[in-house]
Amino acid sequence: MKLHKVLLSIVASTCLSFSFVAQAKITVFAAASMTNVLQEIKSEYVKANPKNEMDFSFASSSVLARQISQGAPAQVFISANQKWMDFLEEKGAIETKSRRDLVGNRLVMVAPKESKIENVDVLNSQWHSHLANTYLAVGDPDHVPAGKYAKEAFIFLKQWGDLETKLARANNVRAALALVEQGESPLGVVYATDAAASQKVKTVAIFPENSHPAIEYPVAIVKGQDNEESRQFLAYLQSESAVKIFQKFGFSIK
Repeated sequence: MKLHKVLLSIVASTCLSFSFVAQAKITVFAAASMTNVLQEIKSEYVKANPKNEMDFSFASSSVLARQISQGAPAQVFISANQKWMDFLEEKGAIETKSRRDLVGNRLVMVAPKESKIENVDVLNSQWHSHLANTYLAVGDPDHVPAGKYAKEAFIFLKQWGDLETKLARANNVRAALALVEQGESPLGVVYATDAAASQKVKTVAIFPENSHPAIEYPVAIVKGQDNEESRQFLAYLQSESAVKIFQKFGFSIK
C-alpha cells in the first residue's frame, strides 16, 4: 500500500513537471515600434517551440524601463534606444552579459495618405508652413525615444526653437502615427518601419542620418530571468529566420 502511494506521488510530481514545461511563458517588454514585427516573429517562434507561450507588452521604452525597474514581470526587454537600456543596467535590472544591439531604424516624416503634401525638404524650414494652425505629431521628446531623435534632428537642423511649441506630444511613436492616420496632424515624425506598417500614411521626408544619433534597438534579459526560455528566445531573435522578418519590416540588422 505504501509503495502504491509512493508511485502515485511520483506520477503526480512528474505530471506537474510536464504541465509546467508545457506552460512555460516568456513575457517580452518591447518598444511600441516593434509591435508588428514581433507579432510575426512570435508566430514563427511558437511554431518552432510549441511548448512555449509568449506575451508582449508594447509601450514607450521609457515606460517599460521604469516598470521593469520597479519589478514588473518581464523576462526580456527590447528598447528603442540605448538610454533606457543604460538606465536599467545602471540599476542592476538586466543581465548585463546578455545585452546586445539587435536592429536599427530610420527617422522619417509622414503625412496622411490623401494629403496634398508629397515631399518635404526638412533641411529648409519653409515646410513649417504646412503646420499652419495645427501641430506636428511626435513621441513626447521628454521621454519617448522617437521624440528624442526628432528633437535632436531639429536641433541639428536649427529648427527646434520654432517647432518646440508646435508639437502634438504622444505617449509613444505609434500614438504619434495614429494622430497622422486620423488626420489630427498634417505631419508626423516616426520610424521608417512605422510608416511602412501603415496603410494610411505616406513618407514625405527621410531625415539625414547625421542629424541624430544612430537609431539602435538593444535587447537584454531582465535580471533574475536568465533561464533556458529567455536564452532560447534571445538566440532566436538573432537567427536567420528572425533576421529575414526584421528585414521584411524595414529594420536594418546590426
